[in-house]
Amino acid sequence: MRVRTTSAVAGASALLLLTGCGAADMTKQASPFANAQGAKTVTLSVQSWVGAQANVGVARYLLEHELGYRVDTVQVDEVPAWDALSQGRVDAILEDWGHPDQEKRYVEDKRTIAPGGDLGVTGHIGWYVPTYFAKRHPDVTDWKNLGKYADQMRTPESGGKGQLLDGSPSYVTNDKALVTNLKLDYQVVFAGSEAAQITQMKQFAKEGKPFLTYWYSPQWLFEKIPMTEVKLPAYKEGCDADAAKVACAYPHTPLKKYLNADFARTGGRAAAFLKNFKWTTEDQNEVSLMIANDKLTPQEAARKWADRHRSTWRSWLPS
Repeated sequence: MRVRTTSAVAGASALLLLTGCGAADMTKQASPFANAQGAKTVTLSVQSWVGAQANVGVARYLLEHELGYRVDTVQVDEVPAWDALSQGRVDAILEDWGHPDQEKRYVEDKRTIAPGGDLGVTGHIGWYVPTYFAKRHPDVTDWKNLGKYADQMRTPESGGKGQLLDGSPSYVTNDKALVTNLKLDYQVVFAGSEAAQITQMKQFAKEGKPFLTYWYSPQWLFEKIPMTEVKLPAYKEGCDADAAKVACAYPHTPLKKYLNADFARTGGRAAAFLKNFKWTTEDQNEVSLMIANDKLTPQEAARKWADRHRSTWRSWLPS
């Protein structure tokens, strides 16, 4: 999960099927169905965080069951996904958290990728503490006071400093620069994936321990572990332009869809459907929770959601 910024490291968490981003290098491998001219096939890039899995699960279910397409999915990190999309190795990305450099290169300059419209969900990355700790120590929600609690946030992995728990190094994250530039006595520790990060957060919560973590919304885990955001210095346009000098909060980012430009022109009803696909944070979280918490497959969760929300998805079907 879960705002991924211009200056941030590209990518998102490797989640498995349990969770809000990383995997194969699609510049070196491709689905046999991608960019298949004239065939009723679609290949969707699926990032490994659960919100992306929810998007793809529902899109795939409806493409197959309502429009008669064969759908292939390939897990791929965020920046390699742009390369794969440009080359026609995948047909669509359904959730991008903001990669202006890639957008300029492929949408504006090369014109090999076409905008697919808004997903309907706004994403935000931030630093969070468990609400049970924030209630006992309300001032922890101001970054200026984090130093007071560094000792309580210390772990064996944080080298004598407070731990700031991140997911995968491939996520969009400014956290190392933020810790340095805000002069905080904290160490960024990468769990390795969203799934591993969630496991650690659940364990801390089970034991009632304090923790400080990079996290994002929308994300289903807020339903299980209430968390309160720490206020960082306010985001202003351009404050994250230099990755090494970032000292501001992450922005709120409307999440976007992108299509391979040839597919956007020749993809027929499938391309039209994906452009029309637009739902709410509540919709995405409903499917995400079924995948992550109820252990349903994305297709099982998609079927349940589709059965309950016919009036929503019927508007996505091309006439």
